[in-house]
Parts: sequence; structure tokens; C-alpha cells
Amino acid sequence: MKVARLDTLFCDAGWRPWILLKATTDEGAVGWAEMTDSHGSPRGLAGIVEDLAPLVVGHDARAVERIVWDLFRATRQSPGSVIQKAIGAIENALLDLKGKALGVPVYELFGGPTRDSVDVYWSHCGTTRARAWEVTGTKKLASYDDVAALGREVVERGFKAFKTNIVVPGDEPQVLMPGFQGPGLDRNPSRELEDALRKLLEAFAQGTNGGAEPIVDLNFNLTTEGVLRIARALQDDGLMWLEVDAFDPTSLAAVRRGTSIPICSGENLYTNREFRPFLEETAMDVASVDVIWNGFHQAKKIADLAETFEVNCAPHNYYSHLATFISAQWCAAIPNVRILEVDVDDVPWREELTAVPEIRDGELLIPTGPGWGTDVDEEVLREHPWPS
Repeated sequence: MKVARLDTLFCDAGWRPWILLKATTDEGAVGWAEMTDSHGSPRGLAGIVEDLAPLVVGHDARAVERIVWDLFRATRQSPGSVIQKAIGAIENALLDLKGKALGVPVYELFGGPTRDSVDVYWSHCGTTRARAWEVTGTKKLASYDDVAALGREVVERGFKAFKTNIVVPGDEPQVLMPGFQGPGLDRNPSRELEDALRKLLEAFAQGTNGGAEPIVDLNFNLTTEGVLRIARALQDDGLMWLEVDAFDPTSLAAVRRGTSIPICSGENLYTNREFRPFLEETAMDVASVDVIWNGFHQAKKIADLAETFEVNCAPHNYYSHLATFISAQWCAAIPNVRILEVDVDDVPWREELTAVPEIRDGELLIPTGPGWGTDVDEEVLREHPWPS
């Protein structure tokens, strides 16, 4: 079973493209992976796959680790970032092929499942209804009453936790992202920002009535000083964790020492080499691992390393249902998973692109079908071309 071709396929998922990798063998078998770089260089990512294809095409699709190390060696001077995203996608597509060829879920290739289900939390709760409500067909987050109503919906739908960002409801609701976009380069803290987050969490608390734990994701939007001020301001809000992106383990460790709120980080780190200094600095309570960007096996190596530091892991999962199936398989393969991220609000046709993960009472049932347990409907994908 040799790899005959690698194809990068795009579709328009509203405010970003979804990028899928299709690996086809000489026998006509197909393996799928997601490799989104929707806010960076999606076309560049496709170009990297094209450049790396000669190291994959014509080789035994089952020799996944050998191929991955060939790709590492060929890109040794450009580690991480979009290079790793491409390698991770190739690895995942080959693992899907191998699982299907053997008639087993991918987790069976890594020692079998540690669990049959995993807790999930509602991600970008309020965020999506502030920035993309028209695309998703959901109610606009126009007031704090709408936030409270959303909090009630979280509990009614069985979620025990939810994650939001720096969201300000209104006639033109905002999601503040100074670390990524907007005028100027200001990542400084402010009383206005602290007050906005307090009001947001108060409205959510009114709606959930203690039935779901909040998570606040600050991304790269504040400096260490700003993160510490927010942590102190939200000290009594019962957060499951405060999520922070950082490239410096020492500064993140200072944040963790400065608050009693658990700190989650790591979604922008690649491979166990980048996670190691953060774990050695005891900089995080929960390691956020992107299984799509790192690749399944590399993500498992990260989880194994984290386990030696008594640190739990949570998948960074901000994509289509295909990524949720992949991340769920990873949750099954590791002993130290904390909870799985899922987006509830999204483009309506997402439910047609692949199978839909089964979620009951706040738990996702681990898929048991061969490979990832789902395939991609290419007809649906073609109905939503990117750019549209």
C-alpha cells in the first residue's frame, strides 16, 4: 500500500477556510487529515505539502514514523510553525489510512483506549455570536441579557464548562484581539478591559447559576503584567482555568505563581521539544496540545512527557468535525486528558461535511470506526469553495 498522491482541499467555513489533506494510495484507499492555518498562510501551507510530497509519494503508507522522520530531517532548519502543521497533517492522513487498512480506530495503534468517553466544553461561547452570528445563523450577542440567556443554554444542553474570550456585547458586538489585529500594537492592561471581563462573567454566571464552569482565553492579547492583573481581577469567578498563550516559559511561570487560578497554555507550541521547558518551569497546570498541528503521534509524545510532570492535557480543537474525531481518538489514547474543546456554533453545513460527533450530557463518545471513524463528503466540500 503505497501513497499515490497528496491533495490539499479548501472550503469556505465563513470567517476562515478549512484546509483538508487527502492522501490516496495506489489501491485507491483514502486517508484524511485537517491542517488549518486559517489566520496565517493557508496557501503557503498547501505549497509546503506540495514541496514535501516527493518524500511521501511512492512510499509505504504504513511506515508512518519513518516518513515523519524523513520529513523532520528534510526541514530540520525550519522547525515548527507551518512546516510542522504540514508534517502533522501528513502523519494524520497516513494514520487514518493505516487504521482503515487494519480495520481498527487509530487509538488501537497506540495501545488501545483508556476511556470510552471524554468530557467536553463549549468553546468560543459568545465569541462566535459576537463576530460571526450572521454566518452561523445564531442570535447576535447584543446585550448582557443575551449573554445570560446563552449561559442558560450552556447548562440546558448539558455542558459543564464553557470558554469565552474578551467579548463586549452590543449593537455591534466586539471580540477584542489586540494581540492579533486592530489599530496599534497596544497589549497593555486597562481598567476598561478588566471591567468588561467582569461584566461578561457576571452575566454568564447569572445564566448558568453555577451549573457550568467558565474558562477565559486571553490568547496573546496581553503582556505578563496584563495577564496578572486580569487573573487578580477574576480571582473569585470560579474559573476552571485561565488560558494564556506565551512563547517564554519564565514569564508564564511568573503568571502561574502569581495567581491561584489554574493556567492552561501550549496551543501554539510544537513538538515535545517546545513543551519541555514550559513543563520544567512548572509554567502550566493544563497543557493545551494541538493534535492537528503536531500530528497524532507527536501529540501523544507531548502528553507522555506532560504525564511525567503530573500535568493533564486538553486538545486545542478549533476546526471542523474531522478535527474533533481526531482529537477524540487522542483523548482515548492518553491517560492524562482533562477535557475536550468543541465548538457548538458554526456554519450549519458543517454537519454535512463529515459524521457528527456524538455528545451526551456533556460527554463525547469516543468514535470506534476504522481510522478516525469518519470520512469527508467531497461533494459538500466542493459546494463551499474558498475563496468564494
